[in-house]
Amino acid sequence: MDITGTAAGTDGTGTDRAATRDTAADGLDAWRACAWATGPADRAAAEEGVRRAYRRAGLAEPEQVVWAGSPRAATALIRQLTDRGPSVREAVRTAPWALERRRLHAELGAAGWSAHWAATGGRLWASVQALVDRITAGLLEELVGRDTGKEAAEVRLLLLDAVLGQHDAPWLAAFPADGGPLGALAEVSRSAGWWWPYGRVAVVSERPVALHRDEAGRLDCGSGPALAYPDGFALHAWRGMPVPPAFVAELPSLTPERIRSEENAELRRVMLEYYGYDRYLADSGARPVHQDPTGTLWRIDLPDDEPVVMVEVLNSTPEPDGTRRTYWLRVPPSTRTAKAGVAWTFGVPAAEYAPVRET
Repeated sequence: MDITGTAAGTDGTGTDRAATRDTAADGLDAWRACAWATGPADRAAAEEGVRRAYRRAGLAEPEQVVWAGSPRAATALIRQLTDRGPSVREAVRTAPWALERRRLHAELGAAGWSAHWAATGGRLWASVQALVDRITAGLLEELVGRDTGKEAAEVRLLLLDAVLGQHDAPWLAAFPADGGPLGALAEVSRSAGWWWPYGRVAVVSERPVALHRDEAGRLDCGSGPALAYPDGFALHAWRGMPVPPAFVAELPSLTPERIRSEENAELRRVMLEYYGYDRYLADSGARPVHQDPTGTLWRIDLPDDEPVVMVEVLNSTPEPDGTRRTYWLRVPPSTRTAKAGVAWTFGVPAAEYAPVRET
């Protein structure tokens, strides 16, 4: 008797669904490394991937693959190329992506797809997209400034033509990317930065040469660019907040007087974080406003900003050498007593804060 049908756990082609999910999950670390990779692009591999992507889409290969030192340089170059041909991003990137997503969604079902995405690309999406948004904002700021007219619209449209290369890693992490419709895109992603596919030419950007992030994954550097490309395009940031390059250069030489004189409240907060609230209170001659057995409450008023209020507490557990470490806790400006400040850090009213034993 002949029996035909689909084996349990397969998609009808012999592909095991669990194996597909495991393969994608196993590659997550590799795609995470790809997203944050710095250093020279593998130009040969990237160019081969670009040409394969065109062929896969049923298009003639580009006549030229042109390199740029950054997305900024690539965008400026594209604006000068009058014979580049139309954008083919839809055929090269969007169509194969949609095909693979439909296939995997049909294979796993809605709930299965949601769980699969959460375990793979979803774990990278927010942090990588935040970086993409920051790069895009930096490009617009440098290329068009505050212009909202025709030139700004042109640049925005060019940025929509971009394939994100290494920053497509979250999507690629969710799919088998070593072959099939996404194989060529994966090859470019592993090898280069953003790229722009047009009918006659493809423009490919180098990867960054430096990338600094804090523990939350935000751009962060107090000694130079947080993100830098080999041609000089760079973004400066402190704990995710964009700051001017000259501002970063000034941080190592800050004084309380310079901090007080800063008119921009957001930049002043960055200065205080870099300088250290406890050090600022000490160096600025601040005086305590309240003291009790819990600790000492300090307050210093700042122009056009909320005051800095902190509780100084002494660790009840001595260090190995017998000394006791001092901790500084920033508390709301409305705090009136040291005990109320410490209680606030535990999320309870001052009247309820009565620790049996401090550690």
